[in-house]
Amino acid sequence: MRPEPLYSLFASVTSLPGIGPRISQLIKMIAGENLVDLLWHLPSGLIDRRYAPKVFEVKPGAIATLTVTINQHVPPPNRRLPYKIICSDETGQISLIFFHSHKTYLKRVLPEGEIRVISGTVEKFGQDLQMSHPDHIVTLAELDSIKAVEPIYRLTQGLSLKVLSKAIQNALENIPDFPEWQDPAYLNRQDWPTWKRAVLLIHTPEHQSDLEPT
Repeated sequence: MRPEPLYSLFASVTSLPGIGPRISQLIKMIAGENLVDLLWHLPSGLIDRRYAPKVFEVKPGAIATLTVTINQHVPPPNRRLPYKIICSDETGQISLIFFHSHKTYLKRVLPEGEIRVISGTVEKFGQDLQMSHPDHIVTLAELDSIKAVEPIYRLTQGLSLKVLSKAIQNALENIPDFPEWQDPAYLNRQDWPTWKRAVLLIHTPEHQSDLEPT
């Protein structure tokens, strides 16, 4: 029989907030059906969002986190063309580009005259800077919700990185702190973390080297 301290690790992923039957089946395809399976679904890489220049300083091709004012919505004359939103800071202008998006939604999350923090890949189109479908759009009050370094995970069709990352984060918040079976002096000599600390560290990398075996 499974020891009682392990029971919580083998709870179904459906015990997590927002994970219903459909999402749980997608998680099962790539990881498994229990919380411990999510913990063992390790990051495959990371996205560094610490680059936060002014618009004038941004390097095309870089992932940047920008604080901008929403100046103007420019709906397309037909749905084959993208929806454009012109933004700026005190140094320059950048356009946000959306394909097949709904005007009502964009007006709600990017209201004209307000400040938003956006994060995504900046590209140059002619002489203009643009960001297509930002990965994150938040208010200044929500800035902390954008992770400076964001782990990325192997996905499957229908399962977004946002949904999976939130599920893993919720699983991490409830992992038990098991007593260590290894001799404490040996752990200290090897400079090894506890089991709980090791799991938390692997899901919160600061650099690519943090994901490599040591």
